Amino acid sequence: MNLLTGKTAIITGASRGIGRGIAKTFVDHGCNVAFTYSSNKAAADSLTEELSGSGVQVKGYQSNAANFAQAHQLVEDVLSDFGSLDVLVNNAGITKDNLLMRMSEDDFDQVIEVNLKSIFNMTKAVQRTFLKQRHGALIHMSSVVGVKGNAGQANYAASKAGIIGFSKSLAIEYAKKNININCVSPGFIKTDMTEKLNEQVKDMLLSKIPSGKLGNGEDVSNTVAFLASEMSDYITGETIHVNGGMYMA
Repeated sequence: MNLLTGKTAIITGASRGIGRGIAKTFVDHGCNVAFTYSSNKAAADSLTEELSGSGVQVKGYQSNAANFAQAHQLVEDVLSDFGSLDVLVNNAGITKDNLLMRMSEDDFDQVIEVNLKSIFNMTKAVQRTFLKQRHGALIHMSSVVGVKGNAGQANYAASKAGIIGFSKSLAIEYAKKNININCVSPGFIKTDMTEKLNEQVKDMLLSKIPSGKLGNGEDVSNTVAFLASEMSDYITGETIHVNGGMYMA
């Protein structure tokens, strides 16, 4: 089933990790994909090459979502190149973990700027298009850390919790305009980073998950695709937790 045939989506931070998986799933469902990357052009080019020949349009853009002007320029470029825009997935994010007593002001500010301010920038950039056409889906990537908290991640937790509050407020503002705004909150997902953890750390992580296993990229990307499709038309202002039971709202 192609849930997204004929749609065009922007996915920020999609050259690797969860964002890359979302891009692949969207293409599998017939969606045209414009994705951003910050500096790794080789990774972006490899994704474009991997998804070429899929029958949809795919293009990467080097753009910093934390920069207000660049966010607006990106949307203008995508509209010019693709001719339409239906979905925005705000996935770009960073971590700069440390206990608060050792956390610098710059480490706090950078995480808030990249993880939270970017959501504001990109939403402002697409709102005119979505309001004019009276439809659109925005999916913002939060985290289990944003609802549970985690020692050494006060900056990251604050940014991810802020995304949820921001999304709930906008969902109320835009509900009558047929614009849905939701969050996806992943738990511990298999990534290149988790594969490098030693067995003791992995066992510690698994002990916190009732299902007894880490999630995979498809668990997250399939949820995002559902929220981007017409199948979720009556869902807005929600946070869907993809964490194997680690946190239940």
